[in-house]
Amino acid sequence: MARRLRPVELDFIAAAPVRLEFEALVAASPQDVYRALAQEVTGWPRWFRAITLARPTRGGAGREIRLVGGVRFRETVMAREPGRRYSYRVDETNLPGVRALLEDWRLTPEHGPQAGDAGPDEGGARVRWTFAADGPAAFRLALTAARPGLGQSFRGAVRALDRRIAARGAGAR
Repeated sequence: MARRLRPVELDFIAAAPVRLEFEALVAASPQDVYRALAQEVTGWPRWFRAITLARPTRGGAGREIRLVGGVRFRETVMAREPGRRYSYRVDETNLPGVRALLEDWRLTPEHGPQAGDAGPDEGGARVRWTFAADGPAAFRLALTAARPGLGQSFRGAVRALDRRIAARGAGAR
């Protein structure tokens, strides 16, 4: 059964009792990564293996997400800054224990050898994902213990997304 979570605002990212942050460098530009995150929502399962369904709701103001294992989320998009930021909070879920959850994706230009040797006007992004949550002590402890797995999932997803964007770009040439 789905439960309503406490509605939080963007400032929850700094105030959350549990705040997990992960970063990765990609060769894709911040604009291309943003497009995949915010505009191509239905494509998430093709690069984020933990997601089995992603679809926009309410004309793009929300999302419905389903994860491997049956966890479901109904979300509200909180921030859309093309090429810079995409954030959403979970309004409803069947995940036990969670009281509030907000995810924030930040994109910054990154140039140099680790970002695919992009020139000054092209490619390369630093992708930072912040997972901010609240729940009872047992939930907070479990989430903190899950940090390595969430980090691994994030890194795999971002690598897959970068490959997908590169393949799409190669096909356009």
